[in-house]
Amino acid sequence: MRIPIYQVDAFTDKPFGGNPAAVCPLVAFPSDELLQKIAIENNLSETAYLVRLDGDEADFHLRWFTPGTEVTLCGHATLASAHTVFNHLASELDQVRFQTLSGILTVDRAEHGFTMDFPAISCQLMETPSGLGTALGAEPAQVFKPDAIYEGADRDLLIVYPREQAVADLAPNMEALKAFAPYGFVCTAKADNPDIDFVSRCFFPNHGIGEDPVTGSAHSLSAPYWAQTLGKNRLQACQISARRGDLLLELKGDRLNITGQAVEVMQGTISL
Repeated sequence: MRIPIYQVDAFTDKPFGGNPAAVCPLVAFPSDELLQKIAIENNLSETAYLVRLDGDEADFHLRWFTPGTEVTLCGHATLASAHTVFNHLASELDQVRFQTLSGILTVDRAEHGFTMDFPAISCQLMETPSGLGTALGAEPAQVFKPDAIYEGADRDLLIVYPREQAVADLAPNMEALKAFAPYGFVCTAKADNPDIDFVSRCFFPNHGIGEDPVTGSAHSLSAPYWAQTLGKNRLQACQISARRGDLLLELKGDRLNITGQAVEVMQGTISL
């Protein structure tokens, strides 16, 4: 078996920035065991698998695997998959429709990059779990739990800090965070830069990832919070990891448009 593979840096316009994802086009899905082994071998935060469809509702079936598990929603690997579709698999399309565990997700060509149509996830204030601040390295101002609008939507906690520097300085204990399974941790604060609305860093040790460089799906949770807090539906966000990523967000009711760029840095073949 020979499987094409493309590595794409998402939410950046430069190689070696943003978040890298592997994209593997397939004729049909092999066993989940094999899909997981390939994701482990790639050792990236996400490996995406695409199978072409002939139906009216979607163009491709899209699945996402971390080195630890299959996930129900992933932003940067969806952006990387769209980049691969538009550049290698279906260049005639201006919009691609993906069938996923989170329903039909569409991605359109944009003036600068691609625009994804994602769910917007509301959240509710909760009591800060005992020991969470210690595990993260700083006590948060507030913690929110997302509403379970679809299976897996409530996998992450939104953790709000009073200042950007507090988020930048976080040095979490990943083993300690595993005690709060199954949650991931979306840490956020208002940005200091007036051209950016809010910043974030994301940690997912319970999903086989330490710090994720740029997490598109996390903004399905953080964008509605900041839209309400700041009183605006169009937001510029920056994930301030070492690789950094930039996202333009627009809240439209219960949907969120996420616009970002992507750069292909590698292509090859998996031989099995």
